[in-house]
Amino acid sequence: MSVDTSGGHAAMDYNEHDRTYSRFLRISKYGIIALVVLLASMAYFLV
Repeated sequence: MSVDTSGGHAAMDYNEHDRTYSRFLRISKYGIIALVVLLASMAYFLV
């Protein structure tokens, strides 16, 4: 994803921001997958 940082604040570390956002998306994705697996397992084994 490309962001135009030319008009941004000089103190803003855009590379660190992009890395943090990428980590957040990755953790969110795996968290959702884990919840789907958990719910599917509960539906299969508990019902």
